[in-house]
Amino acid sequence: MTHSMRTDTHSPHFGEGGGWRDNATRYALLPLRIFLGVTFIYAGLDKLTDSAFMKDSGAGSIGDMMRAVRDSSAIPALVDLSLKSPVGFGYAIAFGELAVGIGTLLGLLARLAALGGALISLSLWLTVSWASDPYYYGNDLAYLMAWTPLILAGAPVLSLDAALRSRRRQRSVGYR
Repeated sequence: MTHSMRTDTHSPHFGEGGGWRDNATRYALLPLRIFLGVTFIYAGLDKLTDSAFMKDSGAGSIGDMMRAVRDSSAIPALVDLSLKSPVGFGYAIAFGELAVGIGTLLGLLARLAALGGALISLSLWLTVSWASDPYYYGNDLAYLMAWTPLILAGAPVLSLDAALRSRRRQRSVGYR
């Protein structure tokens, strides 16, 4: 029995064919990208439209929430920093979530957006979710892990990044 080395191991570009396995591989991160993008857009809008959240104190306020988690967080100094201006911190998180969600959903600067999402999730895990027992009840750690493949791979298909990359590739071929 003779064995040969397979030389066609690259994934073809969009529109170049390929079997169902190639298509599944190419689009594998798309559901994760859609979920994280929509979720972070929703989270940002939810914070911005919740009249109780963007307050220094009161039921459901960012200030009271941060004071409640301060002593149980992994990094109390980070919570103290947010308590210097709870409303400003709330707006920063909300607009950060919006930017991350939009960038992820559109696939624009996707790796940077995913890194932003991971940093937001990490900061929330180390502060708000840290006291969850057992640790896997805190959802911020799962979000942090979910961002990792998007940091590594970006948004290779159905994204503005892919369209811009294709356009640059076409221009560079035209200049030769």
